[in-house]
Amino acid sequence: MRAHRRLIAVVAAAGLLSTAACSSGDPSAAPTSTSTTASSATSTSTVSSSSTTPVAQTCGAAELKSMSLRDKLAQLLVVGVTDAGDARQVVRDEHIGGVFVGSWSDLNMLSDGSIGELSKAQKYPLMVTVDQEGGRVSRLSSLGIDMPSARVLAKTKTPEQVRALAKDAGEKMRRLGITVDFAPDADVSDEADDEVIGDRSFSDDPAVVTEYAGAFARGLQDAGIMPVYKHFPGHGHGSGDSHTGTVRTPPIDELVATDLVPYKTLLADPGDVGVMVGHLIVPGLTGPETPSSISPRAIGMLRSGERYGGPAFNGVVFSDDLSGMAAISDKYPIEVAVRKAINAGSDVALWLSTDKVGSVLDSLEKAVADKKLTQARVDRSVVRILRSKGVIDCQ
Repeated sequence: MRAHRRLIAVVAAAGLLSTAACSSGDPSAAPTSTSTTASSATSTSTVSSSSTTPVAQTCGAAELKSMSLRDKLAQLLVVGVTDAGDARQVVRDEHIGGVFVGSWSDLNMLSDGSIGELSKAQKYPLMVTVDQEGGRVSRLSSLGIDMPSARVLAKTKTPEQVRALAKDAGEKMRRLGITVDFAPDADVSDEADDEVIGDRSFSDDPAVVTEYAGAFARGLQDAGIMPVYKHFPGHGHGSGDSHTGTVRTPPIDELVATDLVPYKTLLADPGDVGVMVGHLIVPGLTGPETPSSISPRAIGMLRSGERYGGPAFNGVVFSDDLSGMAAISDKYPIEVAVRKAINAGSDVALWLSTDKVGSVLDSLEKAVADKKLTQARVDRSVVRILRSKGVIDCQ
């Protein structure tokens, strides 16, 4: 992701579900369909039918054949780093797919070019990710990258102006080596400004959210940054803050009529976007104690578009933070949380520190050995990730 290449559009693919799960039990197993892509630096090759690889003649087969299982699993991890040294060590030791720049991170690693150089030195570029929404979620304001909150933008700017502002911010991020922005917030919310979603939401009107979140995302794409819509299937009417505890949303039928409306349009022709799944328990969808981030039914619904009348989505699916949010961390150690998120269908497991990366990879390797996680499932995520990084451009 730190390589200076445009991200590739990762787009719709249909997946058959039984109550929002594929017939194989894997919500990520979806047939792909062709959509807009950008050229990549590495052309994709296929392997002959005589090859022993289980992914012969599929998109990314040559890349998959060249990777060890542990390196494939490492591509599925994005972790928070404190500084350039922390990033260099975890990338060197564990070959992870990306890093997250948080509020605690030393931003010198961006301004001095360390992150960009680290990414260029890898066989596959890194995802360099950040939360840069504007307003109170503005991690890069000290580097001159900022804008008003989503709610203020929707009240004071046209969609065209928001697109221009997001493009300007994206160009500045790109020069710092950032490639993925966990924004815009696509939640529909009438909360007070200072509540967990609050002014991070463009509006309590789904049509306004759709228009402005789409404009924000297109501006980032114009600058070569992958936007990530969040928090699927909708945090705006949740019962509380998933940073501090369990959050339940209204029943799925209510979300279909409100919170999920933006995704029906935004994912129909998404371009190079990802989707972040929140730690949200949804009555009628996830079960009474299962957050969407580790729910095959919730992620299966996103993949197929079924149940909420949306388009199929074959882009990169990110978990929300799995280590610093009590809705997950109070229930599971990070090794279990990551395994559950990936088994549920996420392509990228996100958390906030580097100290447990080795044990997480050990746990994932054991899950494959124990046949609790299939190599085919892992390969599908690796292909999506490499496509988003511009390494491959096949469908």
